[in-house]
Amino acid sequence: MKLTVLGCTGSLAAPGNPGSSYLINAEEGQPGILMDFGPGALAALQEVADPSDAHLVFSHLHADHCSDTASLIIWRRFHPTAPARRRHILAGPSYAAEHLGRLGSNGPDDIDDISDTFDIHTWTGQPLEIDAVTVTPFPVVHPAAESQALRIEHKESGKVIAFSGDSAYTPTLIDAARGADLFLCEAAWGPETTENTPAGMHMSGREAGRIAREAGVKKLVLVHIQPWSDKEATMHAAAEEFDGEIVIGDAKDVYEV
Repeated sequence: MKLTVLGCTGSLAAPGNPGSSYLINAEEGQPGILMDFGPGALAALQEVADPSDAHLVFSHLHADHCSDTASLIIWRRFHPTAPARRRHILAGPSYAAEHLGRLGSNGPDDIDDISDTFDIHTWTGQPLEIDAVTVTPFPVVHPAAESQALRIEHKESGKVIAFSGDSAYTPTLIDAARGADLFLCEAAWGPETTENTPAGMHMSGREAGRIAREAGVKKLVLVHIQPWSDKEATMHAAAEEFDGEIVIGDAKDVYEV
């Protein structure tokens, strides 16, 4: 599997780095799988893949993880030469169709019906098969309703990409990341501690490292770090807990597992 970082900054887009959005290519010739689609994601996607030929899965629906979806739907419907030629899977919270439909609506009482271009699935705690992979959601702790960590496992090879989504520290993240070849983990609160930060929202670099260690992951990628945070200090804090490979995620990074 190949994962391309479209954007991975925290809470808002940054110069040269869109909001949370990732493209997974499981097998050549199959549609990609977009994992979250935050501000600036569509422009980044155009540089590497066909926006009309991809599934879409969401960890949660805060704006920094989904706001470019309305623009993606416009591309899929109205591109003059390369619109979407089929419905692709869209998986997310139970209210995804309404929430995303409001993003592209014509007024305050209107909801755009996106079922013409996406086959909507709701996370129920059960695995969802998408072509060559199985995507399994794990509930996490975050203010957005029905927030999930996502585990993507290639059916044939058994390779695993895990994504924390946005979450405070919770044992379900260890389950989601167990033995993962690649673990994308948020570290929005920066290096050392979550003291004096809002409860039940995000993690520190040290907590991300702890999860990586307890889950036995092979490679930890720190993501969702705000533009004003000290990324190097965040990585050093993670390394105090996890002695495996750690990198800071950045737009246009590509990882093969």
